Amino acid sequence: MREFWVSSGHHMVRRRDDGRLSVTDELLLTYLARPEIVPPEDACVVERALYQQLKASPRAAVDAATIASIADADARENWQFLIAYRDLLIREETIEGAYLAIVRERMPVPPLFLNQLVHLILRNALEGCSDPYVLRAAELMFRPQRASVREGALLLADQELVEEREREQHDKPLAAMFAGEPGSELDVLDEDNAWTYWSRSDAHSMALNFGGDPKSRTGLAVALTVFIHHLLGTKVTIEPLIDVKEVDFRWFVGLDQDATALGNRLWRGEEVPSDLTERLIGLFRLDFAEDEGEQRQSEGPVYLLMTMSPDKTVRLKPQNLVTGLPLAEDRPAA
Repeated sequence: MREFWVSSGHHMVRRRDDGRLSVTDELLLTYLARPEIVPPEDACVVERALYQQLKASPRAAVDAATIASIADADARENWQFLIAYRDLLIREETIEGAYLAIVRERMPVPPLFLNQLVHLILRNALEGCSDPYVLRAAELMFRPQRASVREGALLLADQELVEEREREQHDKPLAAMFAGEPGSELDVLDEDNAWTYWSRSDAHSMALNFGGDPKSRTGLAVALTVFIHHLLGTKVTIEPLIDVKEVDFRWFVGLDQDATALGNRLWRGEEVPSDLTERLIGLFRLDFAEDEGEQRQSEGPVYLLMTMSPDKTVRLKPQNLVTGLPLAEDRPAA
């Protein structure tokens, strides 16, 4: 079986009999290694003692008084968040359960942590997947992308990688004069180079021809389908569409902030600004399986919308699928 997404940390968790990932001590210890948590040399005695205590026992109880007695205000804030987040993971016992709790309870968690959870969930749900198009498209659900147009086709490249190229060009202005658009040198996933994805999945160094290669949009549809079934236990089929005409937006889910705004305007029958419609880059139709009828609150298909921001960033919010689908009640993960 081919390995991929080692950086997800899936080797630090264990898969339970119900298919979900257990929260392990190994995973909890990784949060202690974050630079904002490791005490600096001038940290107070309380902070250093707390850090050593949790390194020895990552599930040890920590009371509010201990955190309040940390001298540095920024450190106190970081520890308050970390302990609250750690306690949630311990309480929910699984990565999937923690993610659902955060989304449903609207807990204030930085996007970085949400993306890490989605990364792990998808790595678990896509175990055994042999299609590089599905895996590369799934990266859109936990890594922001930068859109560009090359030879008339909309390409999506990893935003972090593109920004790194931009910094390099800024530091070397002479070389930048002869270079193309940042990220333009990245390989675009196709049938000839798809086999190389496995060795570079953690480098995120392949662009996705989202506008010109139907396999890219189909790959995202498959990833969304797997995510919904694994997390909610709901069987659906999702297909990419080309035209927004003749679509009944009785029920829709925006896969990002601007897509939600666009869907709301279409649902209310309002005029949509041209710049917003021009930024619509993905439209999908979701249908529930026949045996899911009792679980639904609405008849008919659900449409999924996806846009890019004015600065050409694609930042999906898969949590909208948890809160936005017309489900009467939650189902256990498959």
